[in-house]
Parts: sequence; structure tokens; C-alpha cells
Amino acid sequence: MNMVYNSSNFCVLEFSDFGEVGRNPAGGFEIMDKSMRREIFLDGPRAEQFKREIDELLSTEPTFDEFDDFLTGYAGLMTQPLAMH
Repeated sequence: MNMVYNSSNFCVLEFSDFGEVGRNPAGGFEIMDKSMRREIFLDGPRAEQFKREIDELLSTEPTFDEFDDFLTGYAGLMTQPLAMH
């Protein structure tokens, strides 16, 4: 597990070696919206697309606000309640 991003609004975790061998080569990403207290887990093609988008965004050296704006685009997909352990 690797924390990719953490702000007062969002947290993004990357999970490596997720799933069966040869499946989900990008692993998976958990995106958590702290204010909405919701999350989503992306795997497979969605995780691969998210990784490409993150890599492209990081190449521009975004501010926290720009990164949060990007993640806000995933808010509509976040249906799982955020549970703290």
C-alpha cells in the first residue's frame, strides 16, 4: 500500500499486486472524500486509466487545489460510506 495523495479533502491509496497474477496490472486505488465521508475502489481498466491520469497530472506539478479539483471529478462515483478502523 502506498499513499499517493493526502489533503484535508481527499486521500488516495495505491495497492500493488492486487488480485490474481496477470490480472489488474495497475493494482488498485482507493479514493476517499473526507468531507463527504465516501470512497471508491478502482481496479482493472479503471485503475489503469486513473494511474495514467494521475501520472499526467503529476507531470504538471499541480497545487493541492488542482489535485483536489481533479479528484472531485470522481465524487459522483463514490458510493461506499467511509469507515474508519
